[in-house]
Amino acid sequence: MGRIFVVELDGRSYRCKYCGTHLALPVDLVSRSFHCHSGKAYLFNNVVNITIGALEEKMMLSGMHTVADIFCCCCGQIIGWKYEAAHEKSQKYRVGKFVLESGRIVDEVDLSTEGFIDTHSDLQSERLRKEDPNGKIFF
Repeated sequence: MGRIFVVELDGRSYRCKYCGTHLALPVDLVSRSFHCHSGKAYLFNNVVNITIGALEEKMMLSGMHTVADIFCCCCGQIIGWKYEAAHEKSQKYRVGKFVLESGRIVDEVDLSTEGFIDTHSDLQSERLRKEDPNGKIFF
């Protein structure tokens, strides 16, 4: 096997629930109205940091599809599937898109862009430091 290069996405992203690897951006989200055997799922135009499993023919609620399971490239957990072919004309829009199961991903905000607000002023910290003989500050 070769070396794995992980793509880091900027800003808010959907990540693997198990290891935190970046998977998709909100701009690539097509629909939140998909379902899987374990509950809700989301349809995306693009997903990164995955490996794709073998093709399978599956009968789904919307008809017969050729799909491949997708796995997180870092921890190997199954996180959803990719539509490779749709046998019904009305479902062709799904081909090439990815479904991420909501129970296997987390929607995180990039904390580096958020500010920290110190609710304790320097005067209050200094007062607390003087009151504690060990010099520890407790809030």
